[in-house]
Amino acid sequence: MKTSLTQTSSTTPRNRVLAHALIGLALLAATLSIATQRDTQDAASLKGSIRIDGSSTVYPITEAVTEEFSHQAPRVNVTVGVSGTGGGFKRFCVGETAICDASRAITTSEIELAAANKVEFIELPIAYDALSIVVHPNNDWVKSISLAQVKAIYSAGGGKTWKEINPAWPDRAMKIFSPGTDSGTFDYFKEAVLGSDGKARADMSVSEDDNVLVMGVKGDRDAIGFFGLAYFEENKDKLRALPVVNATGAPVSPSASTVNDGSYPLARPLFIYVNAKAAIKPEVAAFVDFYLDKSEELLTEVGYVPLPTEIVSKVSANWKARRVGTQFVKDGKKIDGTFSKLYQ
Repeated sequence: MKTSLTQTSSTTPRNRVLAHALIGLALLAATLSIATQRDTQDAASLKGSIRIDGSSTVYPITEAVTEEFSHQAPRVNVTVGVSGTGGGFKRFCVGETAICDASRAITTSEIELAAANKVEFIELPIAYDALSIVVHPNNDWVKSISLAQVKAIYSAGGGKTWKEINPAWPDRAMKIFSPGTDSGTFDYFKEAVLGSDGKARADMSVSEDDNVLVMGVKGDRDAIGFFGLAYFEENKDKLRALPVVNATGAPVSPSASTVNDGSYPLARPLFIYVNAKAAIKPEVAAFVDFYLDKSEELLTEVGYVPLPTEIVSKVSANWKARRVGTQFVKDGKKIDGTFSKLYQ
């Protein structure tokens, strides 16, 4: 009888520990809820304006963050322009904007312009932009592809059959698919593959809808296309991504790991640059805090690759320390090396 009472008692040491643990969790949940409410209330009291301009590639991330931020800080007016990375830096480096969206690191001439106008900046990587070159799953003749071959396929006046690109490939007409030429994805493709002066062929099938591109390539054995790596990951059961030959001559398949280690050639880091003086303003500081906190969960929605955890930690630390300057130019010269090794 005593044994039965001992087993069912609610005051055993084990149950007391469990009860205390549940109380502790409830208190923690209440504390976090109060903190969240306080943060929301603090954001709601903010007011002012934030001007942002720059890369069309970074724009979708910044626009998504801005929309979310507006729900918490409705009195802060955030405007986001899309004049391109170069155009954005021109405005940023003379103090016209608080934040510059950039699809590359700042250049020596832009640093000099900023210095001439006494503009100090905080450099914050936010994501990777990576492209995947895709073919039909039954394409068994293209084992890997070089950037020169991709250029020969997509350039104006380029080859019309696979054999024209490589004599070992079949003498059949290619069906060529591409994102819309006004998209940030195509801008990067043009920069990385066609070159700044290159022109795309006019006879390719173009769509702003990546799903149309997926279905187009999936539906034709002789098709080829490209789009963001994140979207390929969602459709890798329907398509095959081609390994792309990098600068060392090695064919490398696109993946988060090869993007992060710098071995995949069609990838680049994306940045926001924050005016250090503007960062003192509560509304700007709150916006950048929110950006770094929320951007990762929004990245895959807009087709980009999240930064590795160690880089995210460095970005957070550099922002908290308000570390000014760039890590990609030293003594007036661009520093060579992979992004993951350069950024500290």
